[in-house]
Amino acid sequence: MKTPFKTLFAVVATAATLSLPALALADSWQIDQEHSNVGFKVRHMMVSNVKGDFAKFNGVVDIDNNDLANSKVAVNIDTASVNTGVPKRDQHLKSADFFDVAKFPAMTFVSKKVTVVGKDRLKVAGYLTLHGVTKEVVLDVEGLSAAAKDPWGNVKRGASATARINRKDFGLVWNAALETGGVAVGEEVLITLEIEMTRK
Repeated sequence: MKTPFKTLFAVVATAATLSLPALALADSWQIDQEHSNVGFKVRHMMVSNVKGDFAKFNGVVDIDNNDLANSKVAVNIDTASVNTGVPKRDQHLKSADFFDVAKFPAMTFVSKKVTVVGKDRLKVAGYLTLHGVTKEVVLDVEGLSAAAKDPWGNVKRGASATARINRKDFGLVWNAALETGGVAVGEEVLITLEIEMTRK
């Protein structure tokens, strides 16, 4: 029996594939979890930034080498795999105060439009679903590499991307007031992606 995480990813990937007949000749790439990072950064106590990432994720990227604007992305992230290096904090993030992983075990991103904005630079607009809420988000992508073969014969490509979201837009509203004024957790979250892909 498939887990909810795998099932949701299968639905997202299948929907993206079926809706893209024009990409039949495009290269299809699998995100390599072992050589990629899905991270985030958020302001803490109004004095510093806390970083974290997600250990489990997968995704498919269809790249049209003739016209990058026709490329597509579908990514799935296991919210229960969140890791900030502090177990107590991670448990709080998994609770109903934040990700509520028991109810929302995955977040997804499915692209809707890719725009070439410069050499090796793209803007990828798409739908991010987090905590049961779907909002449009734009990824700033740079450094899309040329294909290269690793020592074992696998063909690889890579890219970096960032995006900024307001967590309250996705229903992540928990906070605590500070005696000195302000709040414990910032609203803006910087998403950082370092992605390596293997040609399917």
